[in-house]
Amino acid sequence: MQIFKDLTKIPELSIALGFFDGLHKGHNAVIKNTVDFAKQNNIKSAVITFQDHPCCFFYSTKPKYILTKDEKREKIAELGIDYLFELDFESISGLKAEEYLKDVLVKYFTPKAITTGWNHNFGYKQSGNVKFLALNAEKYDYKYFEIPPQKEGIKNISSTTIRDYLFDGLIEDANKMLGYKFYIKGKVIEGQKLGRTIGFRTANIIYPQELVELPFGVYSVDVDIDGLNYKGITNFGIRPTVSESKICSLETHILNFDNDIYGKTITINFNKMIREEKKFNSVEELKKQIKKDIQNL
Repeated sequence: MQIFKDLTKIPELSIALGFFDGLHKGHNAVIKNTVDFAKQNNIKSAVITFQDHPCCFFYSTKPKYILTKDEKREKIAELGIDYLFELDFESISGLKAEEYLKDVLVKYFTPKAITTGWNHNFGYKQSGNVKFLALNAEKYDYKYFEIPPQKEGIKNISSTTIRDYLFDGLIEDANKMLGYKFYIKGKVIEGQKLGRTIGFRTANIIYPQELVELPFGVYSVDVDIDGLNYKGITNFGIRPTVSESKICSLETHILNFDNDIYGKTITINFNKMIREEKKFNSVEELKKQIKKDIQNL
């Protein structure tokens, strides 16, 4: 997959429009339709998105994402997209819907197909939507596909709902909407090595600042190391029993594993939240609780 930061003329594409934070089941349906149409018609496919969420421009604030930029790119590539355009939102924020369609999408991509989710909006003051794209399909000679809401139970799948679930520690509900396990990927760094002093050696990685923050607590996880999967238990928080530091840490005790993995990149896949983080009266009490936590994996 080729990645572009600026508009580049590549004609006759099947394109998907959206921000696609999290690449959840709803996003997958949009991108799958885009790729399928491209393959059926022997053309290339592309995702047209933005470098940062539009709210960064409108509200001068950065949202907490479900995936890092690199992880988002990886998942889009895995879905078979040929080109990824990560545009600067500010540079086109003043364009009305007609201008964006004609002077950006049609001018640069002469799309043979455009696919969006059912609630897609675009253009100055959200002047464009799914009806607008459908009404202009014949005029600009493209097929338009509106993907209906994908559901988990009775709820529509959305990035907002998933972020809310994660923020509340409802990992299993978030994972169902994502279609994969929420994960944190990072390089193992040296910590204070407090875990080994109580008999539970841990692998420490930095929690990416741009991601939605989970509640401080203890989690059941699976850990990917060099292509192999291990069960583990992760503590995210400030370790109040063994440390006076207020700096958050993400520490994972990997079961039946004692290799030196400093410097390796590992992936922590979250299964469920076991309990909230708490301060125990003694280290011995903490050790007993950790053993109970492991039984709840």
